[in-house]
Amino acid sequence: MRPIRPGDRGPAVTEIRAVLTGLDLLAAPGDEFDAATERAVRAFQQSRGLSADGRVGAETWRALDAARWRLGARTLYHAVPDPLIGEDVRSLQERLLEMGYDVGGADAVYGVRTSRAVAQFQREVGLKPDGSCGPYTMGALRRLGRKVVGGRPQWLRESDAIRQSGPTLVGRTVVIDPGHGGTDPGVVVPDGTLRWTEADLVHDLASRLEGRLAAAGVRVQLTRGPAPRTCLPDIDRAELANSLGADVFISLHTDGHANPAADGVATYHYGTDNGVTSATGERLAGLVQREIVARTGLRDCRTHAKAWDLLRLTRMPAVRVEVGYLTSPQDRARLVDPRFRDRIVEALVAAVQRMFFPVERDVPTGSIDVSALRAVVAAGAARD
Repeated sequence: MRPIRPGDRGPAVTEIRAVLTGLDLLAAPGDEFDAATERAVRAFQQSRGLSADGRVGAETWRALDAARWRLGARTLYHAVPDPLIGEDVRSLQERLLEMGYDVGGADAVYGVRTSRAVAQFQREVGLKPDGSCGPYTMGALRRLGRKVVGGRPQWLRESDAIRQSGPTLVGRTVVIDPGHGGTDPGVVVPDGTLRWTEADLVHDLASRLEGRLAAAGVRVQLTRGPAPRTCLPDIDRAELANSLGADVFISLHTDGHANPAADGVATYHYGTDNGVTSATGERLAGLVQREIVARTGLRDCRTHAKAWDLLRLTRMPAVRVEVGYLTSPQDRARLVDPRFRDRIVEALVAAVQRMFFPVERDVPTGSIDVSALRAVVAAGAARD
């Protein structure tokens, strides 16, 4: 859909303003996307961990539609093939997570794991374990406090799964997502007779990363080729990673800004404004960020929690990496150098390897020799 932006009018704007009014972000409904509506949209986007651009694109529209529902306003249940989606589902998932139940993640989708977690809760409080959340289950949830205190149960659960899987990369599945592509080139910057595009640069970066990881024994899948006819939506990219049972998901992008002085690398993981986060995604983001900064010298723009569809819907440690600003002359001069892109790739491989090291056996940033990982795999193949 074309983003709805300031100056627009019509039924879609009326619907947007009605939702924002119901959330107390706007004084009154109407049919004009005025300055007050833009401020309200930005406030909503910030509260939901979305890109706060003040426009209503497909992702913001879905978040607004989900925000209509408040927990307790309707009975929640696992519906097939179209699951219930909404802010009430996310609130329920966050409540169950803080009580120690395994819903997988607060993705706002009432799927199988959420239904099972509700059924487990119902059994423990003496209710019929049907996996649906109606008035009686809501009453029990309101009466009870947290089951687990002094720690993060989801962090412990995810960390234990990583620990039990072992430190080796051989046999892992990593999905690499070169951002944009097809009808969406991403950031585009003319440079004399040349024209640099984000989609082309990140696909080259993804291809180099694919080769390095494959040489280390990893099964690698890219979400797109070098010249797709259309741009794959983020929801489909997440579903591809889920269907492959990926161990890690890495989405590659470059950033852009009207101010050419903006530069640096930033890494994003799933998280919301009230503290719910993907613990393993947060750890992977930190490893990726530190390795890239140490090996490339790019400005450290730190890690950040976001609730983008790409991070919310993936069921494995997932990050989105903005590897420099294509609009920055300094960053661009580095990014167009193949040798610099190789250094970024080495940083990403090192971060993925460290992801599977137990925390107590982690190594200093920048210390992993990526070529040694390939040598270990080659030696093993020779013995076989």
